[in-house]
Amino acid sequence: MTGTLTRKGAATRQRIVEGAAAVIQQRGVLDTTLDDVREHTGTSKSQLFHYFPDGKEQLLLAVAGFEADRVISAQQPHLGRLHTWADWQAWRDTVVGHYTERGRHCPLNVVMSQIGRNTPGSQAVVTQLMDRWLAELTAGIRHLQAAGEIPSSTDPARAATALLAGVQGGVLMLLSTGDPGYLKAALDVGIENLRG
Repeated sequence: MTGTLTRKGAATRQRIVEGAAAVIQQRGVLDTTLDDVREHTGTSKSQLFHYFPDGKEQLLLAVAGFEADRVISAQQPHLGRLHTWADWQAWRDTVVGHYTERGRHCPLNVVMSQIGRNTPGSQAVVTQLMDRWLAELTAGIRHLQAAGEIPSSTDPARAATALLAGVQGGVLMLLSTGDPGYLKAALDVGIENLRG
């Protein structure tokens, strides 16, 4: 779909994306067809292809973007206000709770594995997600610096990058083993390192 959507058009497209995400959660990517999405969302074939003219792959990319947004929103409001150590602890607990609840099922990972991680579209979704996440963590580290909680010599972007890499590694281990201990350790050590 190219061009600017009307408010109604944007709402319809979003309804299709959210419906597709729900069907994928129930059935899995491989067993979800466009007909399943149409039935679940009450969308005609022409309407579906109006918003997603390239078919299932384009729809899956939109679902991946939707799931990426949910990764960030699940961490709010804590991620957006990392001003004190208590805020960082609350964020840590939220991240651990979010991924522990999902166990080995991460909707974004499921969709991305079907699209292929090396396609330009999937790389763009992941890059945008990581950039948003990194910006929030970097801002939080800068708040700690401004409050005198961590040394001014700390490079906020580098520290945030290392912390995010630890989180991603912990999530990957959780997805692989079902054990949230890796994620907890990555967050705990990352925050302890910030404390210096």
